[in-house]
Amino acid sequence: MVLLIDSINAIRDFLDTGGQVLLVIGVLIFAMWLLILERFIYFFKGFRSYKQNVKAQWKNRAERNSWNAEQIRQAMISRAGMRLNTNLALINVMVALCPLLGLLGTVTGMIEVFDVMAITGTGSARSMASGVSKATIPTMAGMVGALSGVFASTFLQRRAKREVELLEDNMVLDH
Repeated sequence: MVLLIDSINAIRDFLDTGGQVLLVIGVLIFAMWLLILERFIYFFKGFRSYKQNVKAQWKNRAERNSWNAEQIRQAMISRAGMRLNTNLALINVMVALCPLLGLLGTVTGMIEVFDVMAITGTGSARSMASGVSKATIPTMAGMVGALSGVFASTFLQRRAKREVELLEDNMVLDH
């Protein structure tokens, strides 16, 4: 219990050091990783049964060589691709927002530095230190969130493309 309380206090101190923008970045990164984990779970668990169902529907068709059959095949593949690409665009938007919010944190931190300089009338390093940390910590958090999201998003997009191609290869037209 003490470990949990210490962890919560450490997170609270970190959020206080980075300002309110850091809280927004943290919520954004949390939501982004929830969506990423949902996609990973779908790719490795949910899509397998859907793919088997689509392949079984195609193999159970009596006629697989006409123009209509080809259109039905394309529609099945397109539906599978749409299921695979669900939320990937939203994940990409969240990845793009992370560094922008980090930049917003930089701006608000620097405004605080200039505010301290205007109030004290000097360029004292001690009085400017909290504003500088409020300027750099959100930037770092935004970059970390964006980098981790870029790697996961790229993996998911490649995996979706490969799964669609494999499904196309498995659903052969009879000639």
